[in-house]
Amino acid sequence: MATLTVRNLDDEVVRRLRIRAAEHGRSAEAEHRAILQSTLVGNASSSTRQQIIERLAEFRRRTAGRGMPSAADLLRESRDTRMQELTGTGDES
Repeated sequence: MATLTVRNLDDEVVRRLRIRAAEHGRSAEAEHRAILQSTLVGNASSSTRQQIIERLAEFRRRTAGRGMPSAADLLRESRDTRMQELTGTGDES
């Protein structure tokens, strides 16, 4: 097993790590290991990941062609509306 030292962490990050460790009932060091393990290696088995991929693909097939705008289109519309509200431009009925 290797040892990992992380220097120059922001105090707020350290505080949140300690809180998270306490919430999970483990030491700060054990929490750090769990976060790294979960993030880098993952905690879902490959069969579970495959099931997730298949479910998402099925959802995409079922919802294809419904004419729903993309997330990018919705964000663009929201930004445009907000900009019009802030600048007082656009249709004034």
